[in-house]
Amino acid sequence: MPNTKGTASCRESLSGQAYLAIRDRILHGQLSIGAVLSRRKLATDLGMSMLPICAAVQRLENEGLVESKPRVGTRVRIPTEKDIREQYVIREALECQAARLVAEKATLLQRQDLVRMADQLDALYRRAGTDRDPEFLFALHGYHMQIHMRIAEYSGVSALRELIEKNNILVWNWLYDLIAPQSGHPQRFHRDLASVITKTDVDAAEQAMRLHIQFGREHTIRTVVSVNSSPATRWRLREAPAAQNAPVTLTGAPLS
Repeated sequence: MPNTKGTASCRESLSGQAYLAIRDRILHGQLSIGAVLSRRKLATDLGMSMLPICAAVQRLENEGLVESKPRVGTRVRIPTEKDIREQYVIREALECQAARLVAEKATLLQRQDLVRMADQLDALYRRAGTDRDPEFLFALHGYHMQIHMRIAEYSGVSALRELIEKNNILVWNWLYDLIAPQSGHPQRFHRDLASVITKTDVDAAEQAMRLHIQFGREHTIRTVVSVNSSPATRWRLREAPAAQNAPVTLTGAPLS
């Protein structure tokens, strides 16, 4: 009798690899917001069958990072203004609470770790002013996400950290920064935040995190909304002219 449990485990592992590979392409900016996803091309590029690719795309869709439309295709999701504003509300609620708990409960070593990470992150952002290498920027955004997750971890409430991760709020912040890079960051943008939340004033910690999250918010919203309203990003049908039963595609890219 075949080992169906082992086969299922292998498929789950492959779909997990495909999920991470596709998500990394999105976070690298190789698949930008609105970019069409071809399952066939992804399967070819990743050397996998369609099964793990389809499972990975479905997971990304469940998490809200991609969207599909029947008879049209699948693409990296383009958030609306309402989506973005609601994501900011959720992010503020969760991360401001994490900041309060860090100020209240974090150990001395944890506080020192956050200050050290903040200094390193500010140094990376200063370097980003002249170094636009895609791999460096990917590492920069990854480290930015890491320090915010570390704040959530040091809150001492694992469920809070899981909510931040599950809602992809830091992943979306990463994507927004790819579309609408923030200019004019204060030199000690993250150090100033860390300096407040590693003290013991919980109200000051919450306010510092709120102002940190709101920095550049309206610029981000305007830029992403302009992408959403562009004619190039509208869902549209296109029939191949030469064949009666030609596949329907998104303009500019083949359907998977």
